[in-house]
Amino acid sequence: MGLKKIPYQTASLLIRAFLSTEEGEDTVDLIQRLRAVRVRGYLTRGELEAVCLWKSARAIQHIRSNSAWQIRTATRRALSTTSERRRLEELMALRGVSVPMASSILTLVDPRRYGVMDIRVWQLLHAIGAVTKKPAGVGFRFHDWCEFLMTLRSFAKKFNVNARDIERALFSAHQKYQKGRLYATRTVPSRG
Repeated sequence: MGLKKIPYQTASLLIRAFLSTEEGEDTVDLIQRLRAVRVRGYLTRGELEAVCLWKSARAIQHIRSNSAWQIRTATRRALSTTSERRRLEELMALRGVSVPMASSILTLVDPRRYGVMDIRVWQLLHAIGAVTKKPAGVGFRFHDWCEFLMTLRSFAKKFNVNARDIERALFSAHQKYQKGRLYATRTVPSRG
């Protein structure tokens, strides 16, 4: 799926036009629910399922195939390291957790530093020249994750907002400028 012509000369102008620090009520509730994760150091099975339902319910059966112990162990390891590579690898060791799902987990636990890496946001970043590879926005690997994080964090610093605010602005802009529908059979939740 492509994008219409984007009427902004720079990524900064586009982000400024769509930037908001207002989070949707459901997302605020989930972020509040997950505050305990940072203190506790891991996610429970119910918390991981809630993240999955927020991001993409299609993965729920895979997520549910992980044991409570597997979830606790992988998420504890991911949240206890400072290495972004190791953090991503630990989360992706769980069934049903891809780069986009891992980014959702991290975003909801720490929206100041993370945003959701998905097809919409990546396609828009590519269209405005902020990233140069994978124009379709699929098949993400660690190096894509690093490029995404650096881009989000750079704009977050520039605008003095959370990384999640930048990602949400890009997601909103993509919805406005997309040609057709991203998913043919269902609507995408706002994740707002």
